[in-house]
Amino acid sequence: MAERPARPRIKIPKSRSERVWDLIGAVSYFGSVLFLAVVWERLPASVPAHFNAAGEVDRWGSKGELLLLPMMGAFIFFLLHILEKFPEIHNYPRRFNEKNAASFYLASRKMMNQIKNICLAIFAFLLFESASIALGWRDGIGIWLLPIMTAALLCPIVIGIVRQKRIK
Repeated sequence: MAERPARPRIKIPKSRSERVWDLIGAVSYFGSVLFLAVVWERLPASVPAHFNAAGEVDRWGSKGELLLLPMMGAFIFFLLHILEKFPEIHNYPRRFNEKNAASFYLASRKMMNQIKNICLAIFAFLLFESASIALGWRDGIGIWLLPIMTAALLCPIVIGIVRQKRIK
């Protein structure tokens, strides 16, 4: 198998949209952690730990399980942040070359940035909903949550692919 040539490392400043998405992700993440800290003492011993496709609680667990959501958010943040930081390691079509590398890198990096921050917002929302249900503020998350979360994650992927298709 032929070894592919090294891809150029190009320093491209973060775009305004990437900074906005980072702000959305950070506010969601830290807001959910702060919310959990504020309501922790009021939470019952048993909290919603899993939801079925209809948005109904189908498993209850200890309130300590709520800590998994910010931990998973942090893990996904660091993993996707590394992928976002090094777009030269992403997969690109054969038409990739030094002339269009910056365009490909920016499109791919924006996609990673959006996915990272949407994941943070989803974990924050799930944490808020689980605690709200445990506290009796809400009954369930509803049937639309799963399709909305799926669409929210698929949109940046589709947009990223379309952006890359347009690069000459």
